[in-house]
Amino acid sequence: MHRFTRSAALAAVATLGLAGAALAQDAVPPAEQPVDPYAQSNANAHATPLTDTRVFDAFHGKDGLTRIAADMVDRSLADPRIKEIFATTDLPRLKRTLAEQFCYVLGGGCDYTGRDMKSVHKDMGVTNRDFNAMVENLQWAMEKEGVPFFAQNKLLAKLAPMQRGVVER
Repeated sequence: MHRFTRSAALAAVATLGLAGAALAQDAVPPAEQPVDPYAQSNANAHATPLTDTRVFDAFHGKDGLTRIAADMVDRSLADPRIKEIFATTDLPRLKRTLAEQFCYVLGGGCDYTGRDMKSVHKDMGVTNRDFNAMVENLQWAMEKEGVPFFAQNKLLAKLAPMQRGVVER
């Protein structure tokens, strides 16, 4: 079976984000829709949940997503490219809300209790390079969990449009 390299996967994520923007030119992107940033709402997850339960199952359910979110955050804290972004972050909350967001967008029946992407990342100065480093850390965490490549791509496709709300410069 053919597997993409990590750099090819990153390019695919960026392309998916651009393609999504092109398809929805007249629509307000979800990351830019007005949402009360402090209200707990699944709308803050900025994605419609998948309906194919095989994808959620491929992540080993909620426990697998919890491990993936924790590993991704731990890798990002150790990553010299982006560790400063997390210097003042409530890490237990970040790990919990990332796991919730992943579970919600994968159709796992979870509620997302985090804030919206634009508000969370406001004034953080996140760049495309930072975003791509985070995606790499997520890919490594999914690989460690043994998530099949097809399922990894489904999650990445759901997360790619969020780049517009996260990247500021």
